[in-house]
Amino acid sequence: MTDKPADTDRVDPALVRGNRQQLAGYDATHFSWQVDGGVATLTLNRPERKNPLTFDSYAEMRDLFGRLKYADDVHAVVVAGAGDNFCSGGDVHEIIGPLIKLRAPELLMFTRMTGDLVKAMRGCPQPIVAAVDGVCAGAGAIIAMASDLRLGTQRSKTAFLFNRVGLAGCDMGACAMLPRIIGQGRASELLFMGRSMSGEEGERWGFFNRLCEPDAVLADAQALARDLAAGPTFANGITKTMLHQEWAMTIEQAIEAEAQAQAICMMTEDFNRAYQAFVAKSRPKFEGN
Repeated sequence: MTDKPADTDRVDPALVRGNRQQLAGYDATHFSWQVDGGVATLTLNRPERKNPLTFDSYAEMRDLFGRLKYADDVHAVVVAGAGDNFCSGGDVHEIIGPLIKLRAPELLMFTRMTGDLVKAMRGCPQPIVAAVDGVCAGAGAIIAMASDLRLGTQRSKTAFLFNRVGLAGCDMGACAMLPRIIGQGRASELLFMGRSMSGEEGERWGFFNRLCEPDAVLADAQALARDLAAGPTFANGITKTMLHQEWAMTIEQAIEAEAQAQAICMMTEDFNRAYQAFVAKSRPKFEGN
């Protein structure tokens, strides 16, 4: 139940060319990217090192999530790690080591790049589902946090371990987002201590929507993403936008913003189709006899 791309007889083709992209065939360089039925699966694929991030993978993910706002062939995204782990964070040798040698301007270039990845994930209209198994640490924990939905396993170990390398826990939006997901006290514990949150804790605290078997977590995440992709994709994008923007609104502002957003959704074909389907389903079986 998704809105189709605009009819080019009604909309200037130049507008469509400039604002709609096909990303199903995107050829990723620093991770795996596959699209099936409107669901993209982004897989961090360095399993021998527990899927760490590099400068290159950070930048490519930032740019790809930024482009997703223009994609009309991707309606939901799954983020996963190859093998038995999600992501071990920044590569010690390819990121941490080089950072020691940099001065302030270049360090700020790096920290802004990592933050821009989170902003791009929050800014794309597609719901993002993280399939988290095994190690989920540092920037890997941030990527899971920045996703809209998270499926974990009993053996998931999620750690915001920045303070364990002499850094503050306020990294990539963690101090703003994590308390909203699991609460101020629990977020403070994880960010001050840098300890791992078990899969069971993560589910109990609300970080994980649910726990899955390790050999099923990716398939379960993809099934959830398919359900989202089969739904009203424009409305899903509006829901994601409002969930994000309303953090900074008063209740009165939020109610007015939602009134405007809902009125826009009522003008879509998704809304009309849903109504027609409801009417057809509700019609008495022998109507007219």
